[in-house]
Amino acid sequence: MDDTTIQVMVNGPLRVTGAFDITDGTGAKFDLAGRTTISLCRCGKSNNKPFCDGTHNMEAFQSDEKARALPPPKPRA
Repeated sequence: MDDTTIQVMVNGPLRVTGAFDITDGTGAKFDLAGRTTISLCRCGKSNNKPFCDGTHNMEAFQSDEKARALPPPKPRA
């Protein structure tokens, strides 16, 4: 099985590459037509959510996240 990578694009979407499924809130899978790379909207303006349609360019969406370590998860009660 291929590794799955999610890349946070500068001023753009989340690019997912590899072997993955995308499901809706009920767990039903989107038919990705064999794609192994897909871009997910981060700006919230796409007309094709959850997928990116490039609208972030017209909306001047800006985000330049840098990789960092997250704190350990809080214990579950």
